[in-house]
Amino acid sequence: MDLKTYLTLDATEMAALIKRKEVSPKELLQASFQQLEKVNPTLNAVIHDRKEKVLKEAEQVQVSDHAPFAGVPVLLKNISQALAGEPLTSGTKLLKTMRAEQDSHLVKKMRDAGFLFMGHTNVPEFALKNITEPALYGPTRNPWHADYSPGGSSGGSAAAIASGVVPLAGASDGGGSIRIPASFSGLFGLKPTRGRTPVGPGAGRQWQGASIDFALSRSVRDSAAMLDLLQVVQPEAAFQVPLFPRSYTEAMKDTQKQKLKIGFTTESPVGTPVSDEAKQAVEKTVKWLEKEGHMVEEVNNGVDGVQLMRDYFLMNSGEISMVVAQLEQAMGRSITADDVEIDTWVLNEAGKSVSAAAFSASLASWDTAAAQMAKLHQTYDFYVTPATAFPAPKVGELTFSKSEQEALRAQIAEAAMQDKQAVVYDMFVPSLTYTPFTQLANLTGQPGISVPVHLSKDGLPLGVQFMAGKGAEHRLLQIAHQLEQSDLWIGMKGNPYFEDH
Repeated sequence: MDLKTYLTLDATEMAALIKRKEVSPKELLQASFQQLEKVNPTLNAVIHDRKEKVLKEAEQVQVSDHAPFAGVPVLLKNISQALAGEPLTSGTKLLKTMRAEQDSHLVKKMRDAGFLFMGHTNVPEFALKNITEPALYGPTRNPWHADYSPGGSSGGSAAAIASGVVPLAGASDGGGSIRIPASFSGLFGLKPTRGRTPVGPGAGRQWQGASIDFALSRSVRDSAAMLDLLQVVQPEAAFQVPLFPRSYTEAMKDTQKQKLKIGFTTESPVGTPVSDEAKQAVEKTVKWLEKEGHMVEEVNNGVDGVQLMRDYFLMNSGEISMVVAQLEQAMGRSITADDVEIDTWVLNEAGKSVSAAAFSASLASWDTAAAQMAKLHQTYDFYVTPATAFPAPKVGELTFSKSEQEALRAQIAEAAMQDKQAVVYDMFVPSLTYTPFTQLANLTGQPGISVPVHLSKDGLPLGVQFMAGKGAEHRLLQIAHQLEQSDLWIGMKGNPYFEDH
């Protein structure tokens, strides 16, 4: 298969071509690796590949109705998406020699579906940031403009998709890590309902339920097909949601029989600035919705966004302190500030001061927000916001300088116990300013999407977010499918890796 044709295909079409014997899995892999070798020296999207192994695996592919993606190449995210025997470093030098002992449950379902695993994509250390610039591997760059970030924490996956290496890739979302890189990279990003997709083994929840594993894609139908593949009721998991009784791929095509009532806002929930570009993206989406006959009005969701973010960061600090304690036990030594990046260090130090009561209270606030949003969705089918408040930041813009790191280490060391969470919040304000809208869906457990409907004056993508009530992914896929067929959808138009195709 020639590269020009390969770049036009989504995963669904690749699978169909293989079933019709019009292309072989090996041909697709060869085209994928050809594109990877072309783009990766610039973008640094993939930090480990298994080319020789997967080309041999391609020769053993068997097409069947039980393996809907037989022979389709895919990449996995270098945290939580474990592939037996392969590196899984979580972007930290502490785990640079780590190899997975077994497939994660999500990867096993993907393997059973016939996907061919090319390797793993770059992530920030412990997936803690909305950019992808780990000290261990260096920064990943945005295919639309290499001076900019593709976002994070699924930034490596986003860059690989938006440069044509693969049509979809594994991703996860604990505070926007699917929707943020989708917004910055011109992709479709769906965060499913809490409990919808597999977790573990060895864990029944991720980030207390805030984080969920799924995928990023260029087409809506690929994400719908992935949801058909990955939705599960997992007995050992902490959170479960009833299986959707239909095919998401078919439900996506349903036309709206009733006009919808939709609430929207362009105001940051934490009082930070929102760019004119982000406001324009929402405004033109609202106009399109109105033209389609839907009733749209500006609303306040009633959630205290600042307090919710404080509670989110408190959870992050507790989780990181647990991870560090486990690593110290496994390594038989204390972990020092030189072992980890500054974000990890500050969260760990702050987490040591979190009481059980404070941690429980923070989780209770998630439930309060969930109740408020459930009430809102009794009136509004969707809640629409910018996916990100600005187009992508420049590479290095949100990475702390050496002097800033030293100052943060001193601040967290000197702060009184009751003030350490304030240090954490202030540390994240610069990055939060770019991405204040996505965390709400993580903490309430709702599904949310980022749709690529805007290009900035500098030629950078910017997405619009739709949120729906729990279990309503099918409705989000329906509206996304309709948008995908409209003039608003930018897709890869303007992306230099796709200009000639």
